[in-house]
Amino acid sequence: MITITLPDGTKHRAEPGITLECLAQEVPHGCRWPVMAAKVDHDLRELTYRLDSDARVEFVDLGAEDGMRIYRRTGILTLVMAAREALQGCRVVIQHSLSNGLYGEIRWRRPLTEAHVGAIEARMHEIARSNLPIERNRVAVSDAVELFRSDGQMDKVRLLKYRTSDTVNIYQCGWLSDYLYGYMAPSTGYLRSFRLRHYLPGFILEFPRRANPLELPEYVEQGKLATVYFEAEKWGKVIGVTDVASLNDVIQSGDVNALIQTVEALHEKKVAQIADVIASNRDRIAVVLIAGPSSSGKTTSAQRLSVQLRVNGLSPVPISLDDYFVDRESTPRDADGEYDFESIDAIDIRLLNEHMTRMIQGEEVEVPVFDFLEGRRAAKGRPVKLERDQMLIIEGIHGLNDKLTRSIPTGRKFKIYASALTHLNIDDHNRIPTTDVRILRRMVRDSLFRGHSAQETIRMWPKVRAGEERNIFPFQETADVMFNTALAYELAVLKPYAEELLDAIRPDEPEYVEAKRLRKFLKYILPVEAADIPPNSIMREFIGGSCFWRNQDS
Repeated sequence: MITITLPDGTKHRAEPGITLECLAQEVPHGCRWPVMAAKVDHDLRELTYRLDSDARVEFVDLGAEDGMRIYRRTGILTLVMAAREALQGCRVVIQHSLSNGLYGEIRWRRPLTEAHVGAIEARMHEIARSNLPIERNRVAVSDAVELFRSDGQMDKVRLLKYRTSDTVNIYQCGWLSDYLYGYMAPSTGYLRSFRLRHYLPGFILEFPRRANPLELPEYVEQGKLATVYFEAEKWGKVIGVTDVASLNDVIQSGDVNALIQTVEALHEKKVAQIADVIASNRDRIAVVLIAGPSSSGKTTSAQRLSVQLRVNGLSPVPISLDDYFVDRESTPRDADGEYDFESIDAIDIRLLNEHMTRMIQGEEVEVPVFDFLEGRRAAKGRPVKLERDQMLIIEGIHGLNDKLTRSIPTGRKFKIYASALTHLNIDDHNRIPTTDVRILRRMVRDSLFRGHSAQETIRMWPKVRAGEERNIFPFQETADVMFNTALAYELAVLKPYAEELLDAIRPDEPEYVEAKRLRKFLKYILPVEAADIPPNSIMREFIGGSCFWRNQDS
C-alpha cells in the first residue's frame, strides 16, 4: 500500500497504481467544483496519472486556472471532432479569446452559417454525453509528423520541425488524433457547460468562468476588441507570420531584421494616426487618457504618442496618477488586508478633478508630488499651467473609467486602450494567450530593473489579473481607439531572458507548475538577439535600452 498525504495533513492508504481520478472519488478532497487534475509533489498531473509510491496530492478543480485550462482544451478537442464530422474536410482554427470564450474560424468549401454552427454544437453535446475516453500516447516525432501529414494537419507538421525532443504526446479520442499543448481531461464527459455561437465569419466557443464554472455567464459583445484582433490576424498574413512555425521560418532564413523593421514601422504608423485624430479634434479634446493591463506597453505608447503630437504642433503635458495617491493610511485594503494600490479609491479623485478643470481653463495649479518612502505627498508640489497648444495626457490603469475624470465632459476626453493582443499561436488548435505574453514581458522587466525574481512575478500575477478584471477590462469597449502593442517577433526576443529566469524555479516551489508551462511553449520558438530592436520600441520598455528614459523603473 502507498500513503497519500492531502494538503490538510490527513493521510490515506491506497493500492499502488491507483489513478488520480479514482483517488478523487475515494478521498475527501475538499474541492468545491469538479476536479480536473492534481498536483503530485508540487508537479501538475492529469487525472489518468497513476500513483506508484507515497506522495503529497493536492487536487485542482475548475475554480483554479490550471483546471479551467484543461477544461478549455477538452472543449477545443471536442469542437474539432464535432466540426470535422459535421463538415467533412473542414479545418478548425482557434485564434484568440473574445468575450467569455474563444473565437475561431472554420475553413471549408462553403462559408460558415448559423445552421452549420448549430449542427456542430449539437454534435459536441452528443460527444460530451458519450463520455469518450481521451488517451495520451507518447510517440516518436517522426511518427507524429507522418500521422498529421496523412490527416492533413500541416500546421502541426510545420511546428514539429522545431521540436527539440525526439518524442511528443499525442491525444487520441475516438478516430481523432491531435496535439494539444497541456494536459487534458480523462474523457469528453468532463465537458458540461459550453455554448457555440455564430460570430461572422467564424464562431465563439463560450465557457464558464472560474468564479462559477458550472454556469455560462451572459454574453457580452466586444466589437472593438474583435476589430483589433481582426486587423492583427490580417496583418500577420501580410507579413507571413501567422504562427510559431512561420516565425521560426523567418528567423531561420535570416530575414528577422526585415520583420522587426516592418513591425516597428506599423507601430509608428498607428501611433501617428492616433495623433492625427487627436490633432484634428484639438478644439474639443482637453485630456488624453491611456489605459491598459499590466505590461501592455502603456508607458512607451504614451511617450511615442507625445512625440507624434508634437509633430502635429501640440505640446502634451503628462500628469502622473501616482502623484495623486491618497496618504498611505487612507489607502483601501484588499480581501487579504494588504494595501490595494490598484483600487481607484487609492487615488484622490476629488483633487485630481479640481486640478484638471482649473488647468484646462488656463489656471496654474500646484500638482502634488507623492513621496513613496513617506507614503504621503511632499510638502511642495510642482506648478503646472497649460498654454493654448497644450493638453493633458494621463497614463494609468483607470484611464477608461469615467469615475476618474468625472468632472470632464465625455466629448472633451480621448480614451486609448493599449494591450498586447498577440495574433501569434502555436498551431491551429493551440493559442498563445495574451496574458502569457504579458507575464513574460513583466517577468523580464521586473528581473532586470526591479530586482524581482520570476518566482515573485508568478506569485503576484493572480492579484494583478484580479485587479485587471475589476479595473480595466470592464471599460475597454468605451475606448475611442485601441492600440495593439503586440510585436510579431517579441517572444523570440523574450525567450533567452525568460528561460533563464524560469529555469531557476525549483520543482519543490509552488510556482514551478506555471514556470514549467511557460517553458514548454517557449521551447518551440527560436531565439532572436535584441541588437537590432530600435530604441523607441515598446520591446525596450521590458529589455532595456529605451530612448525615453535612462532607468526602467517606470
